[in-house]
Amino acid sequence: MDYMKEFKATAEKFALLGNVISIEPYGEGHINLTLLVTTDEKRYIMQKMNTNVFPDTVGLMANICGVTEHLRARGIETLCVIPTKAGERYLVNELGSFRVYDFIENTVTYQKVTDKEVFKNSGAAFGEFQNYLAEFDASVLTEPIKRFHDTPNRFENFKKALEADAFGRAKECAPEIEFVLSHADTYGTAMEGLADGTIPLRVTHNDTKLNNILMDEASGKARAVIDLDTIMPGSMLFDFGDSIRFGASTAAEDEKDLTKVHFDIELFRAYAEGYCGAVKDSITAREAELLPYGAYLMTVECGMRFLTDYLSGDTYFATKYEGHNLVRCRTQLKLAGEIEASFAEMGEIVKEILA
Repeated sequence: MDYMKEFKATAEKFALLGNVISIEPYGEGHINLTLLVTTDEKRYIMQKMNTNVFPDTVGLMANICGVTEHLRARGIETLCVIPTKAGERYLVNELGSFRVYDFIENTVTYQKVTDKEVFKNSGAAFGEFQNYLAEFDASVLTEPIKRFHDTPNRFENFKKALEADAFGRAKECAPEIEFVLSHADTYGTAMEGLADGTIPLRVTHNDTKLNNILMDEASGKARAVIDLDTIMPGSMLFDFGDSIRFGASTAAEDEKDLTKVHFDIELFRAYAEGYCGAVKDSITAREAELLPYGAYLMTVECGMRFLTDYLSGDTYFATKYEGHNLVRCRTQLKLAGEIEASFAEMGEIVKEILA
């Protein structure tokens, strides 16, 4: 595709500095089409938003602008939305829905945890992101994906898929089904706490993978949290937990050899040092107590979602081969079991850091 020819007129509808001289694909994202727009004065990121995944563009952009403006007002480096020349937050034309950000120069991203220091830095970045948004009224945010981390609701969806067994796959995954069913009484704590107020409602990122942090090219320190499409109201347990699910595993999410899949307590310690160090002044005692549980909950929920999709015929997650979602499910449930067995040690680490 000739991206310059295809998207130049769209880019020129935004309030860019200088004249557009090139447009090319950028990054490794799979949801939105991300383009690097270069003018004769500076660089920008332009994205064609996936309105199938995120149909409420108005709410989505209101979330992003509200949060980034709040951070910027406190001197925090963050994404900067460039308006259209007509002053709008985004543009809709015959090609789709588009937005533009300033390009944050001299930064890099990491696709996987390379060492404890990098993981600790990512924990500090997401912790600071949470800390600086502690006073933001999360209730004004919309939910781009409804009931995203409502684990009891995810469990109900799983039971429906199991009962239907539309593809006759339940017989292939009896141990995994038993694991999910036998842990039913562990799924409600976060949602119940949000409902009764014992867990604070906070701004949550909901995609706290390492590659959603821009690290300074020279120092290796975190500079900005990006990919804010899944910003919504929730619990810090979700963000902390998903980071541990992704980063404290010794194997890839779709590793077939389960003997390679383990929960690394030292990587947990490294991330917790960064995260808890940042949120010391805003975290509540109940949240601190439940951080290990958050790691378990996000991991078992992810495994449950993979299993639900497998039973339903692989309709949600993209797969590369037959049984891919079942492989993913097995890694997550193996990890969840090890995290559950490590609750006491994890709790002591959190207490030590926050003391």
